[in-house]
Amino acid sequence: MIYEKNVIMKRPLKVDIRFASVYPNLYKTAMSSLGYQIIYGMINERKDSWCERVVYPDTRSIESNSHLKDFDIISFSLQYEQDYFNMLEMLKKAEIPIRRKDRKVKNDFDKKKSDYPLIIAGGPCATSNPMPISDFIDIFIIGEFEPILNDFLDLYKKLKYPIKQLESFLSLKGIYLPSVNNKVKRIIVKDMDHAYHVTNPIIAKAEKKEDEDSLPVFGNSILLNVSRGCTRGCRFCMSGYLYRPLRETKLQKLFDVAEKARANTGLKKVSLIGAAVSDCSKIDELIKGLLDKGFQISTPSMRIESITTKSLNSLKKSGAKTITIAPESIYPLRKSINKNIPDEKIFEIIKKATELGLNLKLYFLIGLINETKEDIEELALYIKKIHSLKDKNSIRFSINPLIPKPHTPMQWEGYDLKDIKSKMKYLKKELKGIDVKFYSPKMGLIQYVLSCKGKEVGNILEKSLDLKIPVKEWEKHSKGYYIKNSNKDNITSNNSNILSGVLGSETKLPWENIDIGLNENFLKEERKKIFNYENTEWCQRASCYKCGICK
Repeated sequence: MIYEKNVIMKRPLKVDIRFASVYPNLYKTAMSSLGYQIIYGMINERKDSWCERVVYPDTRSIESNSHLKDFDIISFSLQYEQDYFNMLEMLKKAEIPIRRKDRKVKNDFDKKKSDYPLIIAGGPCATSNPMPISDFIDIFIIGEFEPILNDFLDLYKKLKYPIKQLESFLSLKGIYLPSVNNKVKRIIVKDMDHAYHVTNPIIAKAEKKEDEDSLPVFGNSILLNVSRGCTRGCRFCMSGYLYRPLRETKLQKLFDVAEKARANTGLKKVSLIGAAVSDCSKIDELIKGLLDKGFQISTPSMRIESITTKSLNSLKKSGAKTITIAPESIYPLRKSINKNIPDEKIFEIIKKATELGLNLKLYFLIGLINETKEDIEELALYIKKIHSLKDKNSIRFSINPLIPKPHTPMQWEGYDLKDIKSKMKYLKKELKGIDVKFYSPKMGLIQYVLSCKGKEVGNILEKSLDLKIPVKEWEKHSKGYYIKNSNKDNITSNNSNILSGVLGSETKLPWENIDIGLNENFLKEERKKIFNYENTEWCQRASCYKCGICK
């Protein structure tokens, strides 16, 4: 049993809007999501609204045990494509028709007594490509919800029949209506001084030892929103393109938030949250300042380029036990995906961490579009070399297939299940006896289809509620978005199965109406650079390379 403190309780009859914030994944993941806690805090600061949490596999709220059908608005936070299955399962279990067209609306209904709630969705998956689930959702939030959240709720209150007046929501920025298939521009918080910072986080405690596995991933800690966005330009990373540009919270603001949260909760542990926390321009000052104020510090992961001996010493001093880094691959391939980090730097960090007694977790990718058999063989040797540096500390590895994502230079690629399986098999044999976790090639295929395909995928999702979908059905959707040009325009990479040629401008992508602000020609140029092993400088240190975000 899990017990919570700082839960917000209101009387249902005293509010105008009952808002179900639904996280279609486990409690420990939900309560580690800063975005999920931001929505909870923002809405509950309003006297006219009550936000309650509904977390998979339950379909009743944590706060009042209310059924999903009792709410005015159901909002899904979609952080992972695989959560689409859980989302549909929750709707079905709640006796809400999963398809929008089946949620019939009576002509004479009162909005508080309508047959079904308004169903909305947000988060990185909804922002990047809403099409696979577009038949199930009424409204998508494209980008960050904060700038329009209060306006959204105000408009909902103002409308007589909001479920019948969906097009009225198009007056707000960042709204995509699948029923209209409108063009929409992403919306974000431009200044972190105007972002919502959580100062009264929910604290979860386990009644018994066996319940501790269900506690939040970061434990009970203050989630400090250090920064959003990243412009390092790793060519496979969706969030690095979706949430540009890099936006930092001022140092004093972070200290004030941490102090206020501690005063409200008694918590002393701070988790630094951001797409590229260690890229924060004042990261060492932030860590030192928090330590001086008596806080313990943890960080989910750090960018290798910006880790310093000073920051490692500070993290060790604060009680950190493990650091997570992502070398991704061997140096030539790492450079081709725009992570131009020399091996010397990586081994320097590993050596220093082991000297400090820190545990290490390292992430690697396979299936890069210019990857060869020889590269995989070299990767096995590379991991063995890192493993040999293990002393009393642990060094763990995670090997994952590359999943092409929308709005990245990889967005036109397909997913070669046979190739990924072959490489995984080789690495498992070569790395026997080393602590390596391999991500399922089949799950990689499913994630690819849910990431990069269109409305047709909704049929598979719906069928999956009652049937086990064979791999071959997913494989039918595994091809990329190539337009074949003349031979003189095409080149072949070292891997003869991959065509790396020029992409035709007429290529249609399912998410073409979702405008993240990126220039498509920029993405195509970045794709070419993969095969030429060319670097694009971090725009914080170089002149603007015209990706389109800052225009």
